[in-house]
Amino acid sequence: MFGGTILLVDDEKEIVDLLEIYLKNEGFILLKASNGIEALEILNSQHVDLIILDVMMPQMDGIEACMKIREEKHMPIIMLSAKSQEMDKITGLSIGADDYVVKPFSPLEITARVKSQLRRYRQLNVSSIKNDNEIIIDDLVINIATHKVSIDHNEVRLTPREFAILQVLARNRGIVLSMEKIYENVWNEPFWESNNTIMVHIRKIREKIEKDPSNPQYIKTVWGIGYTIE
Repeated sequence: MFGGTILLVDDEKEIVDLLEIYLKNEGFILLKASNGIEALEILNSQHVDLIILDVMMPQMDGIEACMKIREEKHMPIIMLSAKSQEMDKITGLSIGADDYVVKPFSPLEITARVKSQLRRYRQLNVSSIKNDNEIIIDDLVINIATHKVSIDHNEVRLTPREFAILQVLARNRGIVLSMEKIYENVWNEPFWESNNTIMVHIRKIREKIEKDPSNPQYIKTVWGIGYTIE
């Protein structure tokens, strides 16, 4: 048995009933919601390891729910949608989803994707945070309290903005963050479409922490979506 608590958010009873059978057979605890509002209420009161989130729902759809969840939560999110266009997938991934599955789907495929996302998430987070003040990713050490960064025990000097961007990416390790999301987290003001500020700062950070900035080990570009630390 794999184990963990799954929040399944979908207003189609047939899909919920089908996935419930397969997920419970694999040892998962299943919580259910029929829209984004119900999902947020559950997340405020119960521990959840992974969310399966439908896009088209009444009251609050999956896109809005995903954005609200990502303001505070970092567990994996798998989005379900009948929309198969590339831009629909990019939209889902750019707002914080970790995976995107098009309906109709096999419940065995969903179960496999749930296991894969949980396994990856747990491996990335085990021992990556030494304490509340320090994040360790391979040879990269980020001290939140002192605002110091070191690579292979050698201190690297970052500007306050560069440090803030690196911290946001490190705290969301394994999640692809759009330039808009990074900007709004660091600058606390709306992002405008033609703004290349994040791109410039990422380049400067890479020049300081990467052995080969053109082939980065830490900050990866996900083309058309944003940046991530894997």
